[in-house]
Amino acid sequence: MNKIPYVTREKAEEIAAQYPTPFYLYDEKGIRENAKAVKEAFAWNPGFREYFAVKATPNPYIMDIFRDYGFGFDCSSMTELMLSNAVGASGHEIMFSSNDTPAQEYAFAAKLGAIINLDDITHIPFLEKILDGKFPETMSLRYNPGGVFQMSNGIMDNPGDSKYGFTKAQLFEGYRILRDKGVKHFGLHAFLASNTVSNDYYPELAGRLFSLAAEAQRELGIHFAFINLSGGVGVPYRKSEVPNDIRVIGEGVREKYERILVPAGMGDVAIYTEMGRFMLAPYGALVTRAIHSKHIYKEYIGVDACAANLMRPAMYGAYHHITVLGKENEICDHTYDVVGSLCENNDKFAIDRELPRIDQGDLLFIHDAGAHGFAMGYNYNGRLWSAELLLKEDGSVQQIRRAQEPRDYFATFDQTPYYAKMFPEG
Repeated sequence: MNKIPYVTREKAEEIAAQYPTPFYLYDEKGIRENAKAVKEAFAWNPGFREYFAVKATPNPYIMDIFRDYGFGFDCSSMTELMLSNAVGASGHEIMFSSNDTPAQEYAFAAKLGAIINLDDITHIPFLEKILDGKFPETMSLRYNPGGVFQMSNGIMDNPGDSKYGFTKAQLFEGYRILRDKGVKHFGLHAFLASNTVSNDYYPELAGRLFSLAAEAQRELGIHFAFINLSGGVGVPYRKSEVPNDIRVIGEGVREKYERILVPAGMGDVAIYTEMGRFMLAPYGALVTRAIHSKHIYKEYIGVDACAANLMRPAMYGAYHHITVLGKENEICDHTYDVVGSLCENNDKFAIDRELPRIDQGDLLFIHDAGAHGFAMGYNYNGRLWSAELLLKEDGSVQQIRRAQEPRDYFATFDQTPYYAKMFPEG
């Protein structure tokens, strides 16, 4: 797969003249085209809804785009619930899928009318106390099959080592308890593999969940309102990978639906998804400038971004393709480690990466950073979060989050004499 930046060097320099690097740049055109494709892929299911995973990119301007397509929001914390509510989502437009959840967050989710997706059987009495014994009519439970999830195409993950979800026995007992306490409609949720670059993952997961739901309906006499396939549909971070085709995926889920759920009398079940990475990763990039070069035992290029701006490579060893803007057609005849300024040796965006010659002042476009990029930022070494910018369909650029300033970093000291010394002007 070709990795082509959606901005030229000239345009990036124009942007950088107003918004200094590093910055995140999101492509509105790409976001909208992808959202439309997702909606079309599952149009066969009248109740389908994508719940964008807010944790991937918690920005209200991005979320507003998804609102245009009728999407909801998957939340896992109080602040994500607040953000979803702020952009106008309410009720069943919000899915609250949390774990190790504080009481006040359950209470706020219930106040918003969100669908609460419980992570553990002990959360049933915990929530019951919070709600004074009055459960909402619709509740969802998260399933963990344990063991190893493996597919014939090589996809493998380890749900048995995951902290999330109910066992099968707990799941059925949880549904029974909630049924007996007056819950009328149920959801089933599971996440079994991460960042799958395969059209087969969702259909395989759907088949397993559909069969499980049909069994629960027969055994417990309950009504399933929806089955939530969660996330896990990935993106090709490397050029050698073939991207997922969401329309093929949608048809694969449809085949399982018609083969398993329809004969079981469950043809009214809505399909939900909670994609974050697939919805946004390819449509966001970290743009950074080369500011130093170092020649010791290896060749290093130092940039003005660091792992505090994009921690995936440092945390996971994750690969992000890098384009040197303006040098897309030059030969990659130099081998560099591309590094940031943190006092940690894992602060590297690329290791032994073959790139064209990089000169001081060049702009680097770090691909596929639109999800779990800015959102995972932090302030180690006092490094400040960058701006987030939206490249609009008409070519204009909108700042959708300003860059953090020292005053923001120290704001929680504002009632102390230290803050006054740092900012004597008030």
